[in-house]
Amino acid sequence: QPVLVQSGGGSVSAGGSLSLSCEISGWTHDDGPCVGWFRQTSGKAREGVAAISAKGKTDYVDSVQGRFTVSQDNSKNTVFLQLKLLRADDTATYYCGAHPDYSDYGVPCSASEATPFGYWGQGTQVTVSS
Repeated sequence: QPVLVQSGGGSVSAGGSLSLSCEISGWTHDDGPCVGWFRQTSGKAREGVAAISAKGKTDYVDSVQGRFTVSQDNSKNTVFLQLKLLRADDTATYYCGAHPDYSDYGVPCSASEATPFGYWGQGTQVTVSS
């Protein structure tokens, strides 16, 4: 069973930057992971933010395009999310999730919905003060 361990996050003023990381261990699937970043606030559904395929193809939702950057270090089995130009409405608990990457079979790695992601990190808080 894969384990995702998150680190990073914290509190920052609007316009500031933060970084998150998600280290994956115990991955035994033949296909590498599609990793997505999601965020959630109280009483709301988990919202996709960005995703990165096993081969490094990225996907972002419109609200973070140009502000957030997802990347990975395959040698360390770690995926990163760099958050810049943060706004108060970016405040949320951020989660990384993973599922086998089926991009080679025509299923793109996307954070459009959380359902396909079967493995999750523990979550980390990002708070942006205006």
